[in-house]
Amino acid sequence: MTKQTFDATISALRKEKGLTQLELARQMGVTDKAVSKWERNLSFPDVASLPKLAEVLGTSVDELLEVKTAAQEEPTGSRVPALAELVLKAVALAMGVGVTALTVMDEVEPRNALGLLGICVACLALTQLMHSPDPE
Repeated sequence: MTKQTFDATISALRKEKGLTQLELARQMGVTDKAVSKWERNLSFPDVASLPKLAEVLGTSVDELLEVKTAAQEEPTGSRVPALAELVLKAVALAMGVGVTALTVMDEVEPRNALGLLGICVACLALTQLMHSPDPE
């Protein structure tokens, strides 16, 4: 079985066994609404019941819990662009707030304020370029 989320794993294994949510619920001693919540990722079965759930679904607890995490879903190099985007947006925000505050306090000349706002716009433009599709 390929790695997937816990809720999808329970649903897939239940269907492989030909069980309805109600049938699984009866074997587990819970309501069918509880099983539905597990399969919609709204709740998680009690940890003490995981061995029984694994047995009913014909798997091991280890395999039942071997799910894909958010960190595994994203490609390995995608954290750097996300961090770079965050930094660029923070710089743009800081520049915009700084220029506004300095202008209100009459501490910056309009010519210099425009230069600082140019840096702000450049940062925002870079974040947009990071989201544009690569030409093929």
